[in-house]
Amino acid sequence: MAALAEREARRRGTSVSEVARQALAEHLGIGQQVPRALPFANLGFSGHRHTARDVEEVLAAEWERDIERHRDR
Repeated sequence: MAALAEREARRRGTSVSEVARQALAEHLGIGQQVPRALPFANLGFSGHRHTARDVEEVLAAEWERDIERHRDR
């Protein structure tokens, strides 16, 4: 797997780390304009009546805070 990453990095003229970041972002759907499907979002019970209705907004806010936290490191 490492050899494939190195070859792709050379092909793109970038680092192996950047190839890995881009692959993970694509695989996880980070940074895409199309909302990701979240089949697990209806699991559990939050105790709030609006959670299911507002799941996209709730998750977007949580993910944004998490991304900002990681960006500051």
